Amino acid sequence: MALDIDRHAHVSSPINRWDARFKLASMGLFIVAIALLKTLPMALLALALAITLLRVSKLPLKFISHGLAFVLVFLLPFFIVMPLSYPGEPAFTVMGLGFAWEGLRLATLIFLKALAIVMVSFAIFGSSRFDVSMLALQHLRCPRVVVQMLLFTYRYTFTFLDEMKRMHTSMLARGFAPRTDLRTLQVFGHFVGTLLVRSFERTERVYKAMLSKGYQGTLHSMVSFASGPADYAKALLAVTLAGALVAGDFSGLFNHAERGWF
Repeated sequence: MALDIDRHAHVSSPINRWDARFKLASMGLFIVAIALLKTLPMALLALALAITLLRVSKLPLKFISHGLAFVLVFLLPFFIVMPLSYPGEPAFTVMGLGFAWEGLRLATLIFLKALAIVMVSFAIFGSSRFDVSMLALQHLRCPRVVVQMLLFTYRYTFTFLDEMKRMHTSMLARGFAPRTDLRTLQVFGHFVGTLLVRSFERTERVYKAMLSKGYQGTLHSMVSFASGPADYAKALLAVTLAGALVAGDFSGLFNHAERGWF
């Protein structure tokens, strides 16, 4: 499935062999550092580092590009909206709307940072099983309730998507053809309502099944973590790169995106 981010977690790579606890902690700091960037050169460097990280992770290019396609659909409108809506003196007008270079530079900054963050996230969660990543998150003192919510959300997203596909196929088999009329809206309203009811009923069944198997608020796992010098070295490298990005951004060598490209 498109959202099955850990489908290639079996691929052997330095990122795959990295202790998930150290990977989540250090790369989480790296993501925070990217989010703090305000200059375009450092954002471009962050994107280059993210691409390098993906290459080291050895995740298939087709898998990554398929996931990034959804991100690009969301990010590309920024290049239209922000230059035409940025407050201040416009450089010129486009169809009666003022075009500001500051808005274009901010859109580019958002685009570069968001793309870099998504790529790093792919490297983190695509190189380990999702349940292992969540268990590592719990070891990092993340509240158990949050971890379990993430696990169940991830697990049952696919179940509900399959349910949607079956219901849609059933509608088409009965001759339903979507149109731009009130009848179509009513059918889709019933579709959404039925899906919510079925989801709620499934949730109750799953919860009762868990209680019958002794669930008491804690998820047990046979996964164990073992760290070594290589894990510490990778974490140190990631934290150093994160610090270097922030230091370069605040060094004053480059202008903020609103003021200039460099």
